[in-house]
Amino acid sequence: MIIEQFFEDYDIGAERQSFGRTITETDFVVHAGHSGDFFPHHMDAHWCATQDIGQRIAHGTMIFTIGIGLTATVINPHAMSYGYDRLRFIRPVHIGDTIRTITRIADKRDHPKRASHGVVTEAVDVRNQRDETVLACEHLYLVARRDA
Repeated sequence: MIIEQFFEDYDIGAERQSFGRTITETDFVVHAGHSGDFFPHHMDAHWCATQDIGQRIAHGTMIFTIGIGLTATVINPHAMSYGYDRLRFIRPVHIGDTIRTITRIADKRDHPKRASHGVVTEAVDVRNQRDETVLACEHLYLVARRDA
């Protein structure tokens, strides 16, 4: 869906929520293959059973990728991703967990070098099926001003 929004159109506090996505064994295997991260905490069920956590833990980078991907439902031709700040892995995610992403417009500010654009900060909160935050970060958008 395309929704055109200029910098001036963003309201601090506006929220949206994604649908859920259940994490599978295939996700673990594919992400390990793509990233090259075959660390035993992600891939060795037998070894993990001997550790305090008791089971495999999803790659944080996979949860970040899927969590952000869940928000990719709207295209704004006046905005582009400018990066991510303050990324934190709060709780482990396991095979069979279902995650969803809640985003909230947290801040707007002038761009220090581009008068024609502003920076919009979106707080990202990825939660599991128990409504516990598993990942948090800030997504920065570079957004054109209406009367640039």
